[in-house]
Amino acid sequence: MELPTAAELRERRKKDLDMTQSELAEMAGVSQPLIARIEGGDVDPRLSTLRRIVNAMNEAEGAIKRAEDIMNRDLTFVSRDDSVAAAIDLMGEAGFSQLPVTDEGGTPVGLISNSDVRHYGADEVDEIPVAEAMGESIVTVGGDATLDEINDYLDHNPAIIVMDGGTMVGIITEADVATHLR
Repeated sequence: MELPTAAELRERRKKDLDMTQSELAEMAGVSQPLIARIEGGDVDPRLSTLRRIVNAMNEAEGAIKRAEDIMNRDLTFVSRDDSVAAAIDLMGEAGFSQLPVTDEGGTPVGLISNSDVRHYGADEVDEIPVAEAMGESIVTVGGDATLDEINDYLDHNPAIIVMDGGTMVGIITEADVATHLR
């Protein structure tokens, strides 16, 4: 993150965003006098405070992407009780490399991916339930999760499930993030 100068903050707030100091302060969760002192060069803010101000400006500008902006809403998933063969067929038909796995109530409980099933022989996959082959590590986020948060999770997980009120509403993979880089 490149640190903006006091003059750059003031100019962006006034000219680009047409915001008052009070509006920016409310969005950033800081006081209006602090915004005035930062813009006037009277105070050198902590990095965390500056980050909150810049993030608030980005959000006001529509520059912050959130899970709900990039998630794939067309959900394809399998049950823990489905056969691995059924999961392989579904991944092939849909062109996915992994699928969410749900319990009987529709709650996500894991992911099954090509790497989870490639070790099984063709004669085994009809008999093995998804529950035995799936990875049980799963990350869920709300629709308001930022792209930065999503990227952090994707560094260690093949996909992220987006939830709304206990209901699975979307999935995000690296491919979804890559299509929204511009």
